[in-house]
Amino acid sequence: MKSKAPAWLKPEMIWKVFGTAFFVYLFFGFMLLPCLNTITQIFTTKNAAGEVDPLAVIRFFFAGNMPSFVWNSLKLALSLVVTVNVVGVSIVLLTEYFDIKGAKVLRLGYMTTLIYSGVALVTGYLFLYDSDGILTSWLMDLFPGMNKNWFSGFNAVLFTMTFACTSNHMLFLRNAIRGIDYNTVEAARNMGAKPFKVLLKVVFPTLIPTMFSLTVMTFITGLCAMSAPTLLGYDSINPEIVRLAGSSIADEAFPQARAALLSIILAMFTIILLTVLSNYERKGHYLSVSKTKAKLVKQKINNPVANVLAHIYAYVLFIIYMTPVVMIVLFAFQNYPAIRSKTLSLDQFTFINFFGAQDYEFLTNRGKVRIREDSISGLFANADTVGGIRLSFVLSALAAALACVIVVVAVNYIFKNKGKKRGTVLEYSLLFPWLLPTILICYSYRTYFNSESVWYVFNQNLYMRENVRFLIVMAYTVVKLPFALRMIKAAFYAIDEELEDAARNLGASGFWTFMKVKLPIILPSVLAVFALNFNALFTEYDMSATFHSSYGKSYAMVIQNMCAEEGRDGYNVNASGRRCASTVFIMIVSGVILYLVYGVGARDLGERLEARERRRKRLQKLTAPFRKEQPEITSVQRSAP
Repeated sequence: MKSKAPAWLKPEMIWKVFGTAFFVYLFFGFMLLPCLNTITQIFTTKNAAGEVDPLAVIRFFFAGNMPSFVWNSLKLALSLVVTVNVVGVSIVLLTEYFDIKGAKVLRLGYMTTLIYSGVALVTGYLFLYDSDGILTSWLMDLFPGMNKNWFSGFNAVLFTMTFACTSNHMLFLRNAIRGIDYNTVEAARNMGAKPFKVLLKVVFPTLIPTMFSLTVMTFITGLCAMSAPTLLGYDSINPEIVRLAGSSIADEAFPQARAALLSIILAMFTIILLTVLSNYERKGHYLSVSKTKAKLVKQKINNPVANVLAHIYAYVLFIIYMTPVVMIVLFAFQNYPAIRSKTLSLDQFTFINFFGAQDYEFLTNRGKVRIREDSISGLFANADTVGGIRLSFVLSALAAALACVIVVVAVNYIFKNKGKKRGTVLEYSLLFPWLLPTILICYSYRTYFNSESVWYVFNQNLYMRENVRFLIVMAYTVVKLPFALRMIKAAFYAIDEELEDAARNLGASGFWTFMKVKLPIILPSVLAVFALNFNALFTEYDMSATFHSSYGKSYAMVIQNMCAEEGRDGYNVNASGRRCASTVFIMIVSGVILYLVYGVGARDLGERLEARERRRKRLQKLTAPFRKEQPEITSVQRSAP
């Protein structure tokens, strides 16, 4: 008889040992140790005498202007909680609850923030409202005495982020309202309740859990804001952390430790908020509905004055949302003189902002005409923008794929070990990055791995030269692990355990059962998570600013630099045109991905078959004039030999 191989030599055991070792290495090396190193920086600073002074940074915090950065971030977060909820709730009610004319068109306008966000959205608003923006230039012609720098600071950041952060309301609150049982609304109306009383007493109580989650998300977004404060000139925590991270002791007192302290303050706020949210969710919220749930019917506003005011408010918001998008798209096809003078003309229509290059003529200080060859270049003809697109595409795709692979393997292990401590430990370890602000993770990477004495990565400096790209991929991956875990774990619940039992009874190993049975079922959800993560990382700005270097210049950083260096010494002339073209390109990429995820990907089998049948009928209708009439075949002809 052949002797059986030892249990530890079986392929499944080898993969289990390898997977456990890899995860432990990932957790300690790229989650725990860098953050612990950041905390120790606060208490290991040295004073002027060269002695370690654990309280030096804390004393400096209260004596300097650091509290102002914390207060500015808190003020922004608290203000956003009010403004975003007011605007977010109103746009959802206007498109989903009340009967407003043109609701479908309004919905498309309100959802434009889903296809462009971050630095692309902020630069879009700057193109409209900046000191030389389109709207500001028009207002200056009407009111010559107005301040052209009116769109900056706290008010500009609050205005921009208010309309940028309502995308969560359009995704989550919209689904919550559409899930309301209309029988409860109709019962309240039959009892004599007025429409707005029904809204306050029946509808809003069912939305409280969703509203609470959105409020916490909005507060954290405002607290950790990066792109809007940086580009609009507002002193908040995240831009200050990035500035201090690039400073040195020769410039100011212990900048690295001060950046670490600000990062820890952000982490404390985030942990407290997530703890409150978790405790709130554990209480449970229940809603009694009828056995036969009815679809919500839109409510008419019977008061004519209120109806007119609601329509005016809806379309004013629509104009605010759509104006930056429309203007950017239009000016993306205007040449450099038209963009510079902020005038639209069909005579100056061009594709130069996307493709090709032109020479640029300008006068020197001595009055001589000089020519810079190919200085006016398009998005896909400029080395910087093409390089930024290529780098961001590769890094984002790698990180999104790696996060999905890690989470799929981890969730499969968690479901195999339900109720066991090791499964719970693994799940909470993957959720660990949610407790920390993104800027803390990135700053910890930058300081911890910027050395050749880190034994955990074989004494390699991961912040030097091309190595920073690996560091960016790891930061991208770690930050997206919690989101991927929540989404993919939900997909695993759709797997019927009887299928796995049947495969096991047929002699399939655990590996082949996973590959042939489980993976095909969860693959649509995994691909959706990959697409959404890629979409978010492709134009990501916060992490890119922290790791910014000549070897790690992402697409978002290229867009920002184009604005700062435009026209300097006759170089980088067409930056505004490329910026418009970049925003259009981002909107197209994001729109296609969202359509594939929420459009095609969200359809069930029946909807897909119906769509295919509609396409077949449209194709037959279009090709009918070109097809010859075929004689009808009778049953006698079919049966003939």
